[in-house]
This record gives sequence, structure tokens and C-alpha cells, in this order.
Amino acid sequence: MILMYILGILAIPIVILVLIALWAMGIYNRLITLRNRYENAFSQIDVQLKRRHDLIPNLVNIVKGYMSHEKDTLEAVIEARTAAVSATSAAAASPGDESAMNNLASAEANLNGALGRLLMVAEAYPDLKANENMLALQEELTSTENKVSFARQSYNDSVTAFNTASELFPASMIARNFGFSAAQLFEVDEEAQRDAPKVEF
Repeated sequence: MILMYILGILAIPIVILVLIALWAMGIYNRLITLRNRYENAFSQIDVQLKRRHDLIPNLVNIVKGYMSHEKDTLEAVIEARTAAVSATSAAAASPGDESAMNNLASAEANLNGALGRLLMVAEAYPDLKANENMLALQEELTSTENKVSFARQSYNDSVTAFNTASELFPASMIARNFGFSAAQLFEVDEEAQRDAPKVEF
């Protein structure tokens, strides 16, 4: 009888420890799930940015034949594309990393600016505006831009869910102890976005 009483008393702390461990595992697994979601969402951005980056050399080649004296503008686009490709690779290696995401946002803003200048200059060339390849490429770039925008929104929603879950108490204790750090949003400079020329052929 006394032995049963002692075992009963010892079982209570063990049950409490098991419940705490299960609770901590649930929080940990939820944080892993949310992190995997934002990393997957970034992979969609990566796909669309690579598609966009692959279209730019075609655009430059088409424009080059018409705008041979606009060498500086064409070189600026190529340099901006190279920087954006590099920034995309770095961000894909560690989605959510603050430095990588800020570099990506900056590189993409520079690329948008260079493309905007190129398209603004191209507006002065009526033969180029009528070129069927240019029109098709413009359509593809516009479609890709829309897909990038949707993928960015999905990524940012996933990052916000992860950051919120990891900052709320008591999950914040688990997040801090297991090395979950806040993920960085992929934000576009709204001012640059408004100022970027929209050229329709």
C-alpha cells in the first residue's frame, strides 16, 4: 500500500515532465513547419526571378540592334541583371536572412530602374515598338512581374506567420533556445516602384 502511494507520488512529476516535453515538441514542430513554408514560398520567388533574369538578355539583344548608340543604357541593364542573379542565388541559399533579403531587394530595385530607363529610351524607336519579338517579350516580362509580385506576397505572408508564432510567449522561449531567428520580409521600395516608368508597347 505504501509502495503504491510512493509510486503514485513519483508518477505525478513524471507525467508533468512528459506533458511539458510534448508541449515543447509541438511548438518546435510548428516553428519548423512555418519555417519550411516560408522557405518554400521563397523558392517560388526564385523560380520567377530566374525566369525574369533569363528574359533580360533576349530583351537586350532585340534592343541592341535598334539602339546601338545607347551602349551605356544596355550595359547598365546587363550589370544590374548580373547583380540581381547573384543576389537571388545568395537569398535562395538562406531565405529569410536579413542581409541576403535586403541585398536582393536592392539588386532587384536597381534592375527595375535600369529596365525602366531602357524601356523609356526604347519608346523613341518606332520600329522597335512595332517589332513582334519585342511585343512578345514585353508581354512575357509583364506576366513574370505579376508572378513575382504574387510569389512575394505569399512569401511575406509566410514569413509574417513564422515571425508572429516565434515571437509569441511561450513559443518565444522555444524559438530562442533552439536558434529560430526572425525571417526578413522581401520588401520592394514602394517609392522606387511608383517612380519606375511603365512602358507599354
